[in-house]
Parts: sequence; structure tokens; C-alpha cells
Amino acid sequence: MAIYRYKNGVPQIGKDCYISDSARVIGNVILGDGCYVGHGAIIRADYGRIRIGGGSAIEENAVIHARVDATSILGNKVTLGHGAIVHGDFLGDFAVVGMGAVVGRKSTVGEWSIVAEGAVVPTGESVGPGKIVAGIPAVTIGEVTQQHKDYWLWAKNMYRDLARDYASNLERLDLR
Repeated sequence: MAIYRYKNGVPQIGKDCYISDSARVIGNVILGDGCYVGHGAIIRADYGRIRIGGGSAIEENAVIHARVDATSILGNKVTLGHGAIVHGDFLGDFAVVGMGAVVGRKSTVGEWSIVAEGAVVPTGESVGPGKIVAGIPAVTIGEVTQQHKDYWLWAKNMYRDLARDYASNLERLDLR
């Protein structure tokens, strides 16, 4: 894993986290317990701060970047899909940002909301709690149901378990 101090910003990593050796965690980052940071992911808090709650999954090639002098807060058990880009200020607990989706500067995504794959939440926009949004720009297309919550709890727990399992079962073979 590559964890970098930037000036006075030193990442704080919770227990039972997995951070891929190809991921980058830079600067003033607090990563809660049991998080998964996938291959190629970048969590960059050089000019601002990033706080990620426990049990969150930052999947492969996702990028989180904090605005200058601002704090980006991702709640507990947030999922950022493969290739997602988050420059927003707040993602509530259990929020999902789908593969290739973008959450623009100064934007917020409410608790249990789902930003569909490829959607764009433009700068300064807000997604209310429990909403499903899709499109460019993202518009509300539905409400999160118990079926959605059940699936996403299962998926979030799968990544939490993967973070733990990688510690003992992931073996790099090309360095032998």
C-alpha cells in the first residue's frame, strides 16, 4: 500500500482495513475501521480533509479528492463503485455511488441513496436521503426500497469480509 504524508497531513488508518498496494492514500485522511480500498483507488486530501466511515468500500480505480480547505465526509458503510469519482462534500451512511459515476464539487448524497452507474451529480447539487438518481445530470428515478437495502447490506458486508480475508489469504506471487 502507498500511504503518504503531505505537509502536516498524515493519514490515519483504522483497524482491519485493506488498502491495495496499488492504491494511494494521501494527506489528511481518516479511514474508519474495516474499510476496503481497492486496486488503483486514490484518496487524496492534500489541500483539504477526507473522513471515511467504518465499513466503507472504495472499489478499484475510484477517486476521492477534497476541495481546498474543505472536508469531504463519507459516512459509514458507503460504497464507491469501480471508477467512481467523488469531489463532493458529503455522502451519508450506506450511500452508493455506482461504477463510473461522478459526484461533483460541493455536492451531497443522502443516507441510503444510490447514484446509478455513469450518473453525474453536478457541482452544488444534493441527492436527498433514500433516493435513486441516474443520468447526466442525475435526476431522481425512484426510492430506495427494503430490497435495495438488503442487497446493499449484503454487498457492503462482502467487502468488509474481503478486507479481513485479504490480510491472510492474498499472496503476491511475482516477488518470490
